[in-house]
Amino acid sequence: MNYIDINDTIYTITEKYPETVDIFVARGFPRMAEYSQRAGYGKLVSLKTALEIRKINSELFVSLLNEAIAEHRDGADLSLSGTPQNGQEESVSMTGLLPCPVRIPILEEFNNFSSAYRRQHGRAIEAELKAASVGTQWVEEHIDSSTSIESLPDIFISAGFDLFFDRQRIGRLREQNAFTDLLDWKGENPAFAGLDLKDPAGVYSIIAAVPAVFLVNTQELAGRPVPRSWKELLSGDFGQSVSLPVGDFDLFNAILLTLRSRYGDAGVEELGRVMLQALHPSQMVKSDRMKNARPAVTIMPYFFTKTVREGGPMQAVWPEDGAIVSPIFMLSKRGKEKDLKPVVDFFGSQKIGEVLAHQGLFPSLNPDVDNRLAEGTPFMWLGWDYIKSHDLSREIAVSEEIFNRTSSLAAMTEESA
Repeated sequence: MNYIDINDTIYTITEKYPETVDIFVARGFPRMAEYSQRAGYGKLVSLKTALEIRKINSELFVSLLNEAIAEHRDGADLSLSGTPQNGQEESVSMTGLLPCPVRIPILEEFNNFSSAYRRQHGRAIEAELKAASVGTQWVEEHIDSSTSIESLPDIFISAGFDLFFDRQRIGRLREQNAFTDLLDWKGENPAFAGLDLKDPAGVYSIIAAVPAVFLVNTQELAGRPVPRSWKELLSGDFGQSVSLPVGDFDLFNAILLTLRSRYGDAGVEELGRVMLQALHPSQMVKSDRMKNARPAVTIMPYFFTKTVREGGPMQAVWPEDGAIVSPIFMLSKRGKEKDLKPVVDFFGSQKIGEVLAHQGLFPSLNPDVDNRLAEGTPFMWLGWDYIKSHDLSREIAVSEEIFNRTSSLAAMTEESA
């Protein structure tokens, strides 16, 4: 749902939707934290004009405002409109997380699809699809309380390598042949050519990717060249100079696993040494305005680089050796293919792929989607051979231990200097 009229003043928007104040403050309008500024400057300028002045992408900014409002006002998931009204009607169940920037537009499309599905198939879709920012703990509790495969939801959707690759949880069901990949795209998206993201075992259905890229503060390089690759970032020249998305577990764990698979323990050790601080991406894009300890480089989801003000010191860099990807995927129960295939096809469709790619900047794997990526935007993928031959939960734990050890040592060295 679109709550925002871009021609309204900032004051009108923040008065009507106080939950948007934090978005304004974090995304280029720090003075809007004060009511006097909202009532003064905020009354004089429309949102459209303010974004144009700061050269901020209006479509992405408005999507963030809408998401904040929806989370606050609705609380509940829009997707619950398909829930059956009595205990007699059969249903398809779906649980999972959707990326915050695209959750609302996807759920709006999903509601329309659910109504059509119910009319055509005579059953509802019971769906609980929360924002990714909520985290996977509630899904873990749901899984841990299930006593059999039959008691689990029919479809999961999520991102990252944590819960759904854990051999003690979903992983053990994977080994029992409980899930199947129902996507049957013809060909591959050109952006991912040669990466082999399709699961050769036919279990996971990857629909999109969350790329990790660099945001460089050119004023903090201190004579160092702009890092153009992960290899350069880990070269030893950026000690205590990098902000990392430690709180974004899906992306950070993908970074840990991928770098360890490429560079071994030494790569993770160096990642710990370069860390200056952990920031949320919304803080990262304005890190040039911090008073102290400003990072020279921040690692963040590609989406957030588009909210950076043009003409400033912040420069987005797509790593030449590939943006590390965290997969957005589905798991579908085996044995219910006829009922689940239309739902999987919806989430794997060109329409949803374009929402992911164009509104969220999460490149889609659908072959028909134009991801609008420039030339020279490769990806770095962990790879199915590594995934299937390693216990990823254990690998994450070991990688975190290595990272924490070296990052703590680097901090202690800095304090004693």
